[in-house]
Amino acid sequence: MKKQNINLWSVALLSLGLLVAKPSAAGEGTFGWVYTLDLQPKGSWEIEQKLDLTSGQAAGTYNLWKSRTGIEYGITDNLQLTGYLNAFSVQANKNSINCEGSRKRCTSGFPVPGYASHQSYTNTEVDGASAELIWRLTNPVTSPIGVGLYLEPTLGKTEDSIEARLLLQSNFLDDRLVFAVNLIAESAKVKFDPSETTYESMFDIRYGVSYRFQSNWFAGVEGRFHNDFDGASFGRQTQRANFIGPNLHYANQDFWVTAAWLYQIGGTCWEPSAAECSGGKVWDSHGKNQFIVKVGFPIP
Repeated sequence: MKKQNINLWSVALLSLGLLVAKPSAAGEGTFGWVYTLDLQPKGSWEIEQKLDLTSGQAAGTYNLWKSRTGIEYGITDNLQLTGYLNAFSVQANKNSINCEGSRKRCTSGFPVPGYASHQSYTNTEVDGASAELIWRLTNPVTSPIGVGLYLEPTLGKTEDSIEARLLLQSNFLDDRLVFAVNLIAESAKVKFDPSETTYESMFDIRYGVSYRFQSNWFAGVEGRFHNDFDGASFGRQTQRANFIGPNLHYANQDFWVTAAWLYQIGGTCWEPSAAECSGGKVWDSHGKNQFIVKVGFPIP
């Protein structure tokens, strides 16, 4: 398993290095997790590499790495299609202090199967693929409020899901100041545990502000108001949590790179997943910290 983890690291880091080294004209992904309406022009292509880490739970060790390698294409100036190859690597060991209503420590979290609850668990896999479509209805560069629609189906070993977003964006001060909000609804079939397939749904509000403080450089803050529900059709609410943190973005005509951090400031769980909360925070597939690095460059 250690060799598999090294392979994931090697592929991701090599991809990032190649992306940074490749010169060309580029688009931008100003925020870490918040989508904006800066799309690829008609007929243009871009490669994007994302590396995301969720870490720190109630006890022990929990590190969930997610890699997404995508190719974007501008179908029109206002319609963008992206295909992603998804992979993950997880290392977990005695990371929960309240499993199934008991106070004993156990190993859990996404995507740790139930049979590994009392032992260290490590796994690395290519998980599946996603397709992402963004339709920009109004452009924030020419309109007071930019509006867009987003749809992303995912098929994978750990879960199948469909995610929809309403994208809102306003630019100020000659586009130096960017405000963006994403309203997100997702329905998922979760199947990483071979002994149990579950259905769950999620509603999130992702928000951010970013300011160009120097030529090519943006810095800002983004946050997440997260809500989980039992069942695929937004049944009883099971979790709620808030996250906030800084981001930093650099872009020129050759490439762009973004780094961001979210810290969980608090959360609440209700039945039937109350055991996934302790210390005023939500665990399961969440942690105290989440980090992301994204790099993109266009294909000539």
